[in-house]
Amino acid sequence: MGLTIGGNVSNQISSGNSNYSTGSIVGLNAGLTFDLPIIYPLSFAPEVLFSQKGYEATTPSGVFTQRTNFIDVPLLAKFKVGPGFNILVGPQLSYLLNTTNTYDNGFVVSQETYYENNNGHKSFLDGVLGVSFDLNRSVDLRARYTVDLQKTDSQGSTYVPNYRKPVWQFGIGFKLN
Repeated sequence: MGLTIGGNVSNQISSGNSNYSTGSIVGLNAGLTFDLPIIYPLSFAPEVLFSQKGYEATTPSGVFTQRTNFIDVPLLAKFKVGPGFNILVGPQLSYLLNTTNTYDNGFVVSQETYYENNNGHKSFLDGVLGVSFDLNRSVDLRARYTVDLQKTDSQGSTYVPNYRKPVWQFGIGFKLN
């Protein structure tokens, strides 16, 4: 068992519109990690993380920033491929806690917080691919890429773009045992 803390660099993309563009924002990720050996060099590495994601968009009327807070549960296979070098891959279940939208038109800043997204879904399935480097028996550095694997618009409407949240995660882990 261990602890991890780090940063997220997240954005929002549209898989159906290559002209759609938003800016990245930085957020926090922190939580508990586990490493359960299966058979060398494979182990099961689940985690429970608090994770901040979102994006920023500049519009003609001002700047819109969306920050979402999630509980992420990555269920990762960890492959030891060399001394101190590991590859992580697997699914991640993400549970939406809340969304805060901030509007800044240059004169007034307004903020609204929601406790579920617009279509009522609070759970998402993501895919994770990453690496970790064991600095010693108690500390590791980690980097990974996470992206949504399911549509965020459950209505299936052809008028609503299929948005996805890619996230680059960087952090440091501390093993407690």
